[in-house]
Parts: sequence; structure tokens; C-alpha cells
Amino acid sequence: MNPTVQNERQEKFQETLVSARRTMLMSEILKLAGDSFRASKTRFALTALGMVIGTASVILVVTIGMTGKQYILELIQKIGTNTVEVEYSGGGATAAERVRYNDFLTREDEKAVDQQVPGVMYSSPVLTMHNRISFPGGIQKDTVVLGVTPEYQQIRNLIVTVGRFFDQTDDSAHIKCAVVTQQFAKEQYGSDDLAIGQTFQVLGIPFTIIGVFKESVSDFGQSEIQDETVLVPYTVARYFTGTDRVNQIYFSLQSMNEVPEAAREIVHVISSSPQHRPDSTYKAQTLSDLLVTAAEIADALTVVLVMVAAVTLAVGGVGIMNIMLANVRSRIREIGIRKALGATYREIKLQFLTEAVLISLTGGIVGSVVGLAIPFSIRILSGYDFPISWLSVVIALTAATLVGVIFGTVPATRAAQLDPVESLKYE
Repeated sequence: MNPTVQNERQEKFQETLVSARRTMLMSEILKLAGDSFRASKTRFALTALGMVIGTASVILVVTIGMTGKQYILELIQKIGTNTVEVEYSGGGATAAERVRYNDFLTREDEKAVDQQVPGVMYSSPVLTMHNRISFPGGIQKDTVVLGVTPEYQQIRNLIVTVGRFFDQTDDSAHIKCAVVTQQFAKEQYGSDDLAIGQTFQVLGIPFTIIGVFKESVSDFGQSEIQDETVLVPYTVARYFTGTDRVNQIYFSLQSMNEVPEAAREIVHVISSSPQHRPDSTYKAQTLSDLLVTAAEIADALTVVLVMVAAVTLAVGGVGIMNIMLANVRSRIREIGIRKALGATYREIKLQFLTEAVLISLTGGIVGSVVGLAIPFSIRILSGYDFPISWLSVVIALTAATLVGVIFGTVPATRAAQLDPVESLKYE
């Protein structure tokens, strides 16, 4: 027979033999691990309990973090993430230029944007005035009065608690009506209901309260609406200033995704108006950046909480290492017999490492079931759509496996290093 062919057959035989031996070895290891678990059910169950708690904690922490993130973003969206606020930010016009140009925003700018920028649903100017309001009995109070159009309610997501918001008829007819904040109504008249129909004077002109409103979510005083703000129709408010200038113009888009591009188009339309200087500066503000920042903060907090929950996995890993060290000590004679029958260092080490990984992975699987069952149960019972990340399950099971490998290495190495002669003498 050709020596080359004979060598190839010998190599294939050795490969087949090694493959078969390894298959038998792994099946034997799994069988021995099962026998070991059945012999000490309570001990191994308590050991796996640490991994159950750790894995479930990781999944629950991720779920809580995602729920918090979703809640925060929903609150910010209620303020108006599809809103663009435009204001004049200066430009240093000379005296001669001010005669020819008017750099301040006007209703003409609003109308031009409504006509030229697609996607704009609502728009409203905001005319801010700080006036002294006179109440019956000679009481006077400095209050912020905002002149706005009826669309301002939709743009700012205002909730009318009592009465109504002024409409297009009120605005067109220059009706001297007002909508006030809840705090204004409570401090001046005692309650929302008692404020309806009451009158006050702004520079001697009487206004009748037709509604009480509140913001859909608190913006912590960061908007033009203060605690005791009074809203009046813009067509009436402009008579107090004697000018067509407005402080800001709000535009509401159909979708939040349209906001960045729409903001650029709005500034372009206003800047290119012939009534403004070519180098005048206008600033568009949106909440898109705030949404991105809030999402990043929420993700960072979730990562920190996951790292804290991972400490539980480490504690569970220490428990696995301790129980496996005790397991090695109680099975010294078994290890000696296996070595006497030809078991190698690698086989002994693989046996105990497999047992450690199985304990850890079993606890991880049970913990994953528990971690998913809780939010699913709450979702079914409460109807609230809790966000669930399947990636957290993969991460938790991977972490559980790594914990088994890391903390099972020391006991497995110690078992593999035992001297067979000394092991057989051990009582």
C-alpha cells in the first residue's frame, strides 16, 4: 500500500477517534453534572438563586430605565416638540436703515411662512406686555399679558379647565376677553369657577375672563407663560403697543421629524423678506435638542443602574465559586478514581467548569423568565405599554454564562490539580 495513502488513513482514523472521544466525554460530563445536581438539589437550587435574582434585576432595571425614558420624552413632547419659535436676535441696524427697514417680526412674516413653508399647521404671534392690572376695590397688580391668536392653544397644548379659549370671532371682532392661569384665578378670585365672568382693567380698558387654563405639563417657568399670565386676543393687545411688532412667532408642524428642516426654511423666508435688512439675524428655537439630551441622560442612567444590578450577578458568582469549592472537596475520592482510570487534567477541569456554567445559566434562564413575567403581567393588568428590551435578556444570559466561567475556573482548576494518589487516600 502506498505510504502516503496509509498515512492519510491513519490521520483520518485518529481524527475520528478524537472526535468520538470528545463526544463521549461531553455527554459523560453532562451526565455527571446531572447526577451531581440530583444528589444535592437544595444546595444547587440555593446557589442558582443568586443568579436568578441578578439576572431578573438586570432585565427589570433595563425595563424601568426604558419606561422612565419613555415617560420623560412623552412629557417633553407635550410641551411642543413639533413647535418652532422664531424671534429677532438683533443685527445692529443704523439710524438710516431703521427708517427704511423694520427688522422686528410682524404678522406679515407669519403669513409669509404659512404660505411658503409646507407642514405648518398652526401659527401665532406672541406680543408680551408687562402691565398693571386693576381689580375692583382699587387693587393693582403687575402681571404679564400676552397677546396671542386662538391657534396658540393648539401650539402650546394648553388645557382649558373652566370656560373656553377665545376663538376667531373674538379675535376678529376685537372682543376684550381674557383667559387666565389657574394660579391667577385662585389668588384673585378663590377658584377657577369664581373667576369666570369677572372683569379687570388694563390701562383703563375692561376685560372679561371667559376661561381658565393650565399647561399640559410644567415647563418650570422656562416659557413665556408665567404663574399668573393673562392671555388676550392679539388684535386687542396690539392697541396697547401702537406697533405691529411682535416678540415671537410660534409655528406648529405636523410631525416632529419635519422640525429641523422647517426651522431652517422659516428663518430663510423671514430673512429674505424685503421689509428686513439682508444681514438681520433671526433665531429659531426648537425642543429637538432637548429631546436628544433627555434621551442621552436616560440611557446613561440606565447603564449606571445596570452596572449596579450587575453587582448582584457578581455576588451570585461568588456563591457559585464557594459551592463549587465545597463540591470539589466532597468529591476528592471521585476525582482520584477518575484520574486513576485515565481522566486527564483537561477533562477534570472541563467537568467542574461545566457544572459551574450550568448552575449559572440555569439561574440566568429562570431569572430571565421572572424578569420578563413581571412587566408582562403589569402590562396585561394595567394596560400600560411597558417597553421590553429583548436585548437585555441576551445580555443577562451572556453575563450569567460569563459569571459561571469566571467564578467556576478556580474550583475547576483546583480539582484538576489534585494528585490522584493523595486523592485516593482521602477519607
